[in-house]
Amino acid sequence: MERADLALVGGWLIAPHVSQWWGEAATALEEISEILDLGLVKPFIGEFLGRPAGYFQAYDPHEDYGHPYADQPAGTLGIDQFIGVAELTGLGHGTAMTRAFCQMLFTEGARRIIADPDAENAAAIKMYEKAGFQRLDQRDTEYGVVLLMHLDAQQETERQ
Repeated sequence: MERADLALVGGWLIAPHVSQWWGEAATALEEISEILDLGLVKPFIGEFLGRPAGYFQAYDPHEDYGHPYADQPAGTLGIDQFIGVAELTGLGHGTAMTRAFCQMLFTEGARRIIADPDAENAAAIKMYEKAGFQRLDQRDTEYGVVLLMHLDAQQETERQ
């Protein structure tokens, strides 16, 4: 993702299916803009058939002092994402794009990937499970009550 993509992501953030879970669009966009400046989180634009379709980001919970997931093993990366194009939701594209994103992160050396969907976001939880993630535990964090889920490189290799 580049700074030029902020307008695109901003348009997605106002969509009801995104804002329901990502909060107020202006605040979320400001946080993503800061991500571009700080470099602690790696943002990406996911594509479907060559067209921008969603926002993806990866971060190391050990690089942020006091992060609620710093108890995860070394080599862990956290991910967050959304499909921005409403017409592409509910069709399996999120699962496929998440699998591809995780595979890229494993290829780059990640040993575990975690996700923390809102505990009430049944669609996201189902998508992560379809992508191979397993439930770890429910946590009350600064981000709200989340279901912490994981996908390990070893289990992904065995699944293929």
